[in-house]
Amino acid sequence: MDIQGIIVTIAIYAIPAVFAITLHEAGHAYAAMYFGDKTAWMLGRTSLNPAKHIDPIGTVVVPILTAFTGFLFGWAKPVPVNFENLRDPKRDMLWVAAAGPAANLAMALAWVLVAKALLATGGSGIAFEFWIRVADAGIKVNVGLAVLNLFPLLPLDGGRILVSVLPGRLAWQYSRLEPFGMPILIILIVSGALWWMLGPVMGALLKNLYSLVGF
Repeated sequence: MDIQGIIVTIAIYAIPAVFAITLHEAGHAYAAMYFGDKTAWMLGRTSLNPAKHIDPIGTVVVPILTAFTGFLFGWAKPVPVNFENLRDPKRDMLWVAAAGPAANLAMALAWVLVAKALLATGGSGIAFEFWIRVADAGIKVNVGLAVLNLFPLLPLDGGRILVSVLPGRLAWQYSRLEPFGMPILIILIVSGALWWMLGPVMGALLKNLYSLVGF
């Protein structure tokens, strides 16, 4: 076992993974407040401080364990949203749900800018290489989380978006599948089926983002 390699991988992924997972939840909190639900605000969750959103298992342990599989996975403390408080619950659910993946895509672009700035310096050495790899990890992690969360399966954000756009009766029928969502997601991950479905989308996004960097 390459202990040094494991430590380096954890160090590279730590910062981008923590920010990707926690600011995803912050996106939900800010969107919910904007559209009329102050539940997260009252609980102090409308914050860009990652410490407000960290779940010890989902934000630390699980990402470390999955960082070596090629499909990083994790979660933060879910932001509580009372959809009945939204000005138009069914419509606004879409925007609250989409805010999380949107935050990840914004962070992916931010890491692109970091990488471009680093390359523009023409730097070299261990520190330079380390931060280039951190920026690369930030792009990959955020694209992965954005695409994963947009998968149309409850309780993922994509499932919420689908419920928002489906007609009333279909939306209600689909929402009844939510208790089975996580077991289905785990089966899809373990079997590799999820990567088969989402891999091409992630690959296309990464290719376009890398073209901006010049990797």
